[in-house]
Amino acid sequence: MSHIDSPAAAVARLAADLVRIDSRSFVSNNPLADRIAAELEGFELERLDFTDPRGVAKCVLVAHRGPPGGVALSGHMDTVPDTGWADDPFSGRIDADGVLHGLGAADMKGPLAACIIAARGLPAHLPATLLITTDEETTKQGARLIADRSALARRAAPRGIIVAEPTGMVPVRGHRSNIDFIAVAEGVQAHSSLGIGRNANWALIPFLAEMREIQQRLRDDASLHDDAYSPPFSDFNLILDNHGAAVNVTVPVATARIKFRYSKRIDPSPVVAAVQAAAERAGVALTVVRQGPPPETPADHPFIRAVEAATGHSAETRPFGTDASELQEIAPCAILGPEVMDTAHSPKERARVEWLAAAVPVFQQIMRG
Repeated sequence: MSHIDSPAAAVARLAADLVRIDSRSFVSNNPLADRIAAELEGFELERLDFTDPRGVAKCVLVAHRGPPGGVALSGHMDTVPDTGWADDPFSGRIDADGVLHGLGAADMKGPLAACIIAARGLPAHLPATLLITTDEETTKQGARLIADRSALARRAAPRGIIVAEPTGMVPVRGHRSNIDFIAVAEGVQAHSSLGIGRNANWALIPFLAEMREIQQRLRDDASLHDDAYSPPFSDFNLILDNHGAAVNVTVPVATARIKFRYSKRIDPSPVVAAVQAAAERAGVALTVVRQGPPPETPADHPFIRAVEAATGHSAETRPFGTDASELQEIAPCAILGPEVMDTAHSPKERARVEWLAAAVPVFQQIMRG
């Protein structure tokens, strides 16, 4: 690869290449990791391989150059599914207005390209560290693996981590984390007209009625709110799945998935206990999947102050989640990146190359300390 491009041209080239490689969370990200590794000549590179819960081969990358210390940049390789796309989601097309189109352009391949170009462009005597994860959109397993197993991240010893997400280059010092509840009711499949089957949905309904009460209380009870966030109430979002059963079939399996997002001030244990008790009463099987605790770096922390100085913006809190919930075990985190969320996770996703390139010197200023 040629590394003599201008920063803007280098970001455009790399971001477009990354978009062209399919790395939706349910497929292997290994081809994308190979492409990124090719950009990291001169870095010590650690590749951690793993298999996700579906049996798909994945990997994460940790790269470091120079002495220990400094500020690490982190971004994720995976994207959401290409739901609703009419155009080619992997085109990586850059139009005449300098806008990159494609799945992951804003979340996160464009910002990830800016991180890589920023780290690569630092003088070799300064510390430059990259923590490149996957499965951020699903389980945060890639970030968890780096926090648990990366020898190179420990040796790099960053004093802070910029977790790149499309924040419009406004620093975020804290966000919510989530606990996922997966409730499964079982029935007996048969032709629904025969009266010999058992529809799993009926077993699930009493559980769902109690979940509705929990959701309503989280919204209505001010003692459960955190006014440092907007909205102040915790998210408690429900998805139902009959696994393709037709309307003339008694449903053999009904699954309810609930994502509970809470901030650092909120104690999640009463909600977890209430969901577990409701599942036991309804006779449905329940799995509880926890991500790391909500990250919230104090507003007066020197790292947050440095990021505010570099960006010219005061740090905020946001209701979404990122890999910071796992990476905070390595070093204090701030979430910061080019572009905004207005087209992310949509079939019109795009990123303005000018915005991606403008993030490079800001990242470098933060890394120089």
